[in-house]
Order: sequence, then structure tokens, then C-alpha cells
Amino acid sequence: MNYRHAFHAGNHADCLKHALLLLLLDALKRKDAPFAVLDTHAGRGMYDLSADEAARTGEAARGALRLQGLADGPLAPFVAALAGQGFPARYPGSPALIRAALRPQDRLICSELHPEDHAALRAHFARDRQVSVHLRDAYEAVRALTPFPERRGLVLLDPPFEAEDEFDRLVAGVAELQRRFRAGIVAAWYPVKHRAPVRDFHDALRASGVRDVIAAEMWLREPTDPRRLNGSGLVVVKAPFGFEDAARGVLGALVSVLGTEDGAGVSVTRVVAE
Repeated sequence: MNYRHAFHAGNHADCLKHALLLLLLDALKRKDAPFAVLDTHAGRGMYDLSADEAARTGEAARGALRLQGLADGPLAPFVAALAGQGFPARYPGSPALIRAALRPQDRLICSELHPEDHAALRAHFARDRQVSVHLRDAYEAVRALTPFPERRGLVLLDPPFEAEDEFDRLVAGVAELQRRFRAGIVAAWYPVKHRAPVRDFHDALRASGVRDVIAAEMWLREPTDPRRLNGSGLVVVKAPFGFEDAARGVLGALVSVLGTEDGAGVSVTRVVAE
């Protein structure tokens, strides 16, 4: 409850998460049938990059703001999506990016537990019939709001990782979603500070019985200092055809701009077989 994304909006983790999110949404739109998206840790939806919170950390300046002007290559669609939501003055969170990608037949469900952020998100989507906003715990939302009547779609899990057991809760949430919503895509973000917790997370996913899992990671420096957010990753369950190759292109382009330190790199690997 103490985590506020306004301090971190537009950082390198957002760039990884949102650029890959757009790939998944594009894949869902290959079919005309409607889909739904559940954003379990939705935040405020929009962030002012001139505000004190963003200025205090400077994370956007080392992240998304370095991408301004990119009009070609794998990152061009991501940068265009940001610009369509007021970037670089504002950085759109995942609800804003998802909503902009929806077609008339699709819908977005947002869950946010922080009262102030929930109120801001409700105000942002106040007159939008394709969006519903819930004040509830993310994992309660998973149980209450899935599976979707549309029978296809995406669940984005993006916890703040303040709780010591967050990796355990994330594994349980992913496993529950695969049981409840077998046709759905699940995308779950996680930090990469050092290697051991990430290895344990991937091992726990294997042990949980979840199938068809890909991990896409980017790190800005060798992940050996557990006090720093050295990188981050997104595990994707039931990734659509072509996602692995597209993710490699996007993350390779991203690290070429943001990875200014020795040891920077990317990895897209299969954690669990289909």
C-alpha cells in the first residue's frame, strides 16, 4: 500500500513491460472476436513527468525519455503509442495504453487497491463504457473476475514487490489463472535485482504445473547487487505465435538505448514447455 508508481513512471521496467504488452495486444487483435484485459495492479493510468515525484527520482529521464524521436525499427510502435497519450509531458500507465489499443468490441477491467490511485483511475475512465475500475486486491480480482465471458483475452499481473512473499503470491496467481482461464494469456512482471530470486521464481513456476511459459528479460548492468533494480522481466503464459522473435527484437532495440553500463543484456527463453 505504500508503493506509488508516480515515482517510477517511464523507467526502464515500464519500457520493457509496456513495449511487450503492446505485442500481446496486437496478437489478440489478429482475430475479430472480442477479448477482455484484466489489469490487476492498474495504478493511476496517467503520470505527469514534470511532477515532483518523477523529478525526484529521474527514472523517466533514464528510461522512456531517451526514446523520444524514434520513428523506425522495433520500438517505433511503442514510441508512437506513448506519443498518442501525451508523451513526453505525460507517461501513460498500462490502463491508458491498453484502452488506446482496444477495438469497439473489446473491454478493459482495472483493479487498484490504493484509494487515491483508484479514485484517479475512476475519474480518468469516468464516462468510458468499455472500462470498469474496481477497488480490490489484485489476487482477489483474479478469482472474482476471471474467466471472461469473451473466453479470450489477457491478464496483466504487475505487483510492486514490496512484500517478502510477492514471488510466491505471483506463482500462485499465475497457476490459478491457468486453471481458471486456460485459453487466456497471462503476463506477469518481476524485478531482476540478482539471479537467485529469479531462478527460484522460474523453478517455482515449473513446480506449480503451469505450462507454456516464456520469460523475456532485460538488465541494464550485471544483476549482482540486490539493492538495485538492475533489470526486469515478463513471464508470458500461452504467448501468441511469433511473440518470442518479436520480443527479442524489441528488447534488443531497447537495451541498445537504455543499457549504457557494462553487462547490459537481454534474454528471451522458454521456462516451461507447452
